[in-house]
Parts: sequence; structure tokens; C-alpha cells
Amino acid sequence: MITDGVMTQHISSEKKVTMSDTPISFEPVSGAVSPRFAGVPTFMRLPNIALNHPDIAKVDIGLVGVPWDAGTTNRPGARHGPRQLRDLSTMIRAVHPHTGVNPFKLVNCADLGDCPVNPADIQDCLTRITNFYSEMHSKNIVPLTGGGDHLVSLPILRGIKRKDPLSMIHIDAHTDLFDEYFGGSKFTHGTPFRRAIEEGLLDPTRVVQIGIRGTMYDGEDIEWGRQNGVHIITIDEVYETGLDAIMQKARDIVGDSPTYVSFDIDAIDPAYAPGTGTPEIGGFTSYEAQRIVRKLAGLNLIGADLVEVSPPFDPTGGTGWVGVSIMFELLCVLATATEKSA
Repeated sequence: MITDGVMTQHISSEKKVTMSDTPISFEPVSGAVSPRFAGVPTFMRLPNIALNHPDIAKVDIGLVGVPWDAGTTNRPGARHGPRQLRDLSTMIRAVHPHTGVNPFKLVNCADLGDCPVNPADIQDCLTRITNFYSEMHSKNIVPLTGGGDHLVSLPILRGIKRKDPLSMIHIDAHTDLFDEYFGGSKFTHGTPFRRAIEEGLLDPTRVVQIGIRGTMYDGEDIEWGRQNGVHIITIDEVYETGLDAIMQKARDIVGDSPTYVSFDIDAIDPAYAPGTGTPEIGGFTSYEAQRIVRKLAGLNLIGADLVEVSPPFDPTGGTGWVGVSIMFELLCVLATATEKSA
């Protein structure tokens, strides 16, 4: 019931208890206890805890939505991604089927809600996102983000920056190393990692991009990346060399340095994930995408994102289901790394 604007519940003694008096459980609500279609959806049915909540200090990994796609240069819709990802994540269970990892037993995970955004002002929104992640970082919370277009990765990296530039493993059909669009637009979903390298957020010699493919404007992005030391691995190289060898190469490049992971859903072939703004044929299967993330286990991972799910281009929700399944894969390797560093 609601009394004076405060939600309360009755217990056998008839005492009224506010929700803030109830201890937070960091275990997801089991589908065997409450139906998956019931309740308010949160990422993987975790508790929703705001950054100013008294229990925020107990959170190790924060799942966050960034519902913003003002960096999109063609087909919009990724701003609706976080809501769909949350809804479909109710189908995620607690234990990884291959590794047996239960991330919710290793560390405390919570849904921190959506980051504040401004769909009408790119620079203001970049600042809002940066500030949100800076506050998370100050509280030692490892971020796992559901986007949003790929420009959201730039302010996230600004927010979690450290003394030295980070390493990054980037799974995508595109480099996102372009300089500008439309004669001067420096901040789009095609430019985040060029800006991040220029700003000293990423060490280009420890950036690995996997799955690059598709027709090009002129190849300047790839040329710039390689000139600056970025390891750009095309989809052809992946299939010619073998996935295991490529992932070992990526592991060798980043070593034990603090590493961020960015996964664009368009890395996966549109046969499996059509709901994205810039699909490219000839991509990974959904199983290959799972294997890629599993090969990240044991690295010094300090955050990750899954971006560019655009529900308007896949009303079935199939792309969102693939996306949130990859988020669970990312959560498992992040939880293992976070527990190890604690």
C-alpha cells in the first residue's frame, strides 16, 4: 500500500515497514519463484539501486542503460535499446551453461537504472554521461552498459579514465575511427574511438578491433588506425586464421593491462541480429559471438558495453535477445575479473 507517498508492506505484527528498511538482495529474482513476465523489468531481474542509495557501496558491478542515439548518422532507434534489453533479460538465468559461472554469487550486481541523457544536445549529453560514469568510478563500481549508439562509449571511457590509457578489445563490423561526418561533425557513432585515442583515453597499440567488414567510404579510418598502432582484424582474417588464434592474439596484445570491452551488435551477422542501424552481411554467428566473449576470461577487464540494438528494425525482439545474451556473457567474464581484483 502507499501512505504519504511511501510504499509500505504489512507483516504479521501489522508493523509497517518502508522499502528502505528491507535488506537489499543482490540475487536475481528466480523465474521459479516469480514468473518471468511479472514485475517491473530490470536487467536480469536484479535490484534497481540508484547511485545515491545507502547500499550503493555494496555494488561491485553496475548494469546501466544509456538510451541515446543522437550520434547516429543514418538509421536511428538505438535509444530504445536499453528498455528492450531489460525486458528480454528476464529470460536470463543465473548460471552459465558452459563455464558454470554464476556471476551473482561472485560479486554484487545491480541495475543502476538509465544514465541521464539529453536527446537534443550532443555535447551536453556527453557531459551528463561522463559525470554519471565518473561517479560510478569514484564508488569503484565496474560498469556494464546497454546502449544506445556507439558514441556512448566515448563518455563512458572519459568517466572511467585512469592515470594511464586503457587497452580495449572492440568487436564490431566498423572501426569507428572516422575523423568527421558531414564536413565537420566530430562526434558521431562512427568517431568515438578516434576521439578516445586523441584524448589519451586509449592506448592505440593495445586496441584490438575484431570482425571489421563491409563496404567503405574511402578506407581513411583503417589507414589512420593502423598508422597509429591499432590492431584491425577483418572478418576475413578471423575466418582464414581461426577464431581461437585470433582471440589468443588479442589476449597477447592487451596482456594484463586494464582492458575495456566494447561489443557492437552489428558484429553479428544480420541473419541473427537484424535490428541495428548499420547491418553488414558476412558477420559472426551468435554462437561465435559467445565464444569470442568467453575467450576474454582471465583478462584484467574493467568495464564493457553492448551497443547499437535498435528495436524498430526488429519488432520480434530477436536482436535484443541476442544482445542481452551477449551482455550475460560479458557479465560472467567481468564478474570473474572483478572478484579476482577484489
